Amino acid sequence: MADFCNFLSDRRRIETLSVRIGDIFIGSGYPVRVQSMCNTDTNDTEACVKQAMEIADAGGELVRFTAQGIKEAENLKNIKEKLLAAGCTVPLVADIHFNPEAALTAAKYVDKIRINPGNFVDKRAVFQHIEYTDKEYSEELSRLRKKFESLLSVCKRHNTALRIGVNHGSLSDRIMSRYGNTPAGMVESAMEFLRICRDNEFYNVVISMKSSNVRVMVHAYRLLSATMRNERMKYPLHLGVTEAGNGEDGRVKSAVGIGALLTDGLGDTIRVSLTEHPANEIPVGRTLCDHFSKVPDQIEHKVEEKYYSPFEYKKRETLQNGIIGGDHPPIVITSGKNRNMEIMPDMFYDDTANNWLFMNLSELNSGTIDILRNDPQKIIVLETSHSNGTGEQRAFFLKLGEYGLKNPVIIKRQYSETDIEKLQIKASADIGILFLDGYGDGLWIENTINGAVEEEDIVSLSYSILQAARVRTSRTEYIACPGCGRTLFDLEGTLSEVKRRTSHLSGIKIAVMGCIVNGPGEMADADYGYVGAGSGKVTLYKNKEIIKKNIPETKAIDELLEFINKDK
Repeated sequence: MADFCNFLSDRRRIETLSVRIGDIFIGSGYPVRVQSMCNTDTNDTEACVKQAMEIADAGGELVRFTAQGIKEAENLKNIKEKLLAAGCTVPLVADIHFNPEAALTAAKYVDKIRINPGNFVDKRAVFQHIEYTDKEYSEELSRLRKKFESLLSVCKRHNTALRIGVNHGSLSDRIMSRYGNTPAGMVESAMEFLRICRDNEFYNVVISMKSSNVRVMVHAYRLLSATMRNERMKYPLHLGVTEAGNGEDGRVKSAVGIGALLTDGLGDTIRVSLTEHPANEIPVGRTLCDHFSKVPDQIEHKVEEKYYSPFEYKKRETLQNGIIGGDHPPIVITSGKNRNMEIMPDMFYDDTANNWLFMNLSELNSGTIDILRNDPQKIIVLETSHSNGTGEQRAFFLKLGEYGLKNPVIIKRQYSETDIEKLQIKASADIGILFLDGYGDGLWIENTINGAVEEEDIVSLSYSILQAARVRTSRTEYIACPGCGRTLFDLEGTLSEVKRRTSHLSGIKIAVMGCIVNGPGEMADADYGYVGAGSGKVTLYKNKEIIKKNIPETKAIDELLEFINKDK
């Protein structure tokens, strides 16, 4: 993998196979496709048809339904027939967990099957370490192969595509016992299935590596791409941050993760998972795709592994100047009237104090290098007007590494947006990757259209980007799935109420999950969890541990708050 990081630059699309799904193709030779998933009961044909058409009308190019059992899988036939009768030809995808037989049924009717390798054959994870001998592990793989090959056979007969959809929250105990709950474990979970696909000459496959932890998600996709490259595979990638939440949180978190990978040239289809109406996901995905649709000028630079690793987080070492750099978390600067600085003492912005050096990559020359070496605490404000601003700023940090410079750096970006949502998506996609890769001691976003976006909204956006990149926690973080046909309570309303009553609790993570498919796994990344357990019933978690089962939905939020308050 030594040369792999040189492929992760400049938005050059990494070559992948073309996979046919219904009447469309996914792969590097085609536009990045935008898709969503219905949250209706798959047994309710009329509701599913209505919502699928709403997604398609919004610009969605694929629509997914959960098929948790044979009954739901069979009804996909009726849903497809109704959609075709209404003139809607959007390809349909069946989402399968824990039930290989449902996959075999659904594969006869839909255009693509999504399986979760963590629970397709393996039992539901109980998060216990299990020691496997090599022989026992091999026997488990043989069992997996037999069941999976029966699905591939049906998919071949019906020209049905397949997505191998790995979720960080639902890896099997078998994988975690050998590889850990890590990006490496996620990648191996997918590769086990991909090797079987290759052995069976089945290439109509798309892969995903989803997590609610953006850093884990980005590292997993990069590692998967490198691993496939080493094994001469070129399957297209489906990108997404799972359980991203709603509002600004969901948009920023999704754009940071998906945008980082699109910047790297990875990704052939995307799904933005919002705890909102599924059609709301499509404009966010479209904005991301449009933002990356033009191939900008290239930035010539060689990436050396000693300065950068795409598979792990390592903060760039800097010298501290007051509250900037060193071990201090990244600060936020806002331009406002009279150059008021958010969270910064006035003394730090004084043009006569020579504390600051405003510059871009082209200005990193022998003269400025000498200035920075002679004053290693001088703060760099890194600007860009390049068409590939992210590539230019990343190249700047790599150059600093080459020259051994440890000056703190404020990342500054300018936009001209009239819409706050567009600013949220574009800024998150451009900037998040730099913080994910360990760069930046501060963030400064400007919107040049005076008054078009409120300054307080820009400040909020800045903190959201830093939190999504996991470099600064300044507020409560919510991990919330978008819901699907398995969800048996008002997920969107519940999330809004939980946020209303807990938003003052900075520094903790609360998960609101529709069901147990990913719920317990994502509890590992959350301090507290609210997980649907059945019709009108909720189970509460602390980390991965159940603290109370089957609480009536009407009492669950109150009891969640009681547990949180006890732990203060």
